[in-house]
Amino acid sequence: MDARHHLPREAEHAQYRLHRNHPDDPGYRNFLSKMADPLMARLKPGSSGLDYGCGPGPALAAMLSEAGHAMALYDPLFAPGRAVLDARYDFVTCSETAEHFHDPWTEFETLAGLLRPGGWLAVMTGFLTDDTAFARWHYRLDPSHVVFYSEATLRHVAARLGLEIDVPGKDVALMRKRG
Repeated sequence: MDARHHLPREAEHAQYRLHRNHPDDPGYRNFLSKMADPLMARLKPGSSGLDYGCGPGPALAAMLSEAGHAMALYDPLFAPGRAVLDARYDFVTCSETAEHFHDPWTEFETLAGLLRPGGWLAVMTGFLTDDTAFARWHYRLDPSHVVFYSEATLRHVAARLGLEIDVPGKDVALMRKRG
């Protein structure tokens, strides 16, 4: 989306606060499990991870922590401590966040740079699957969503970053740093 149409930061923050993503909500946890489960199947026990774009209620980080993984949090609005971006991780999650990236390529470079060799970048975002339905697509109608991806787009991103990619299910991409 052209930057002229991005929400002002305060309005964007207000839009995020409308989301009901509580860490104890079983329905939300079930939704996140479509990324968490295939990711955890690939992780070694006790891996360290970063939930990038964790939001106000880091449910995904809670799920991964409960499974025995050490978790750090980053979100420009809700967990803005940038020190966590100086570390390297066995995995980085980016759930329902990539559609908010104002500078997607820079963000994906950052995410890839946070991975240790062999590390996983897990991305979950609504995949655009039908260009003809774009105008009515619920994902496009959220005014805080400024960029959209198809599976092919994420495969291209992974290739440019030198990452292997697996798409284990709808709206989920797991990218692995070689090493």
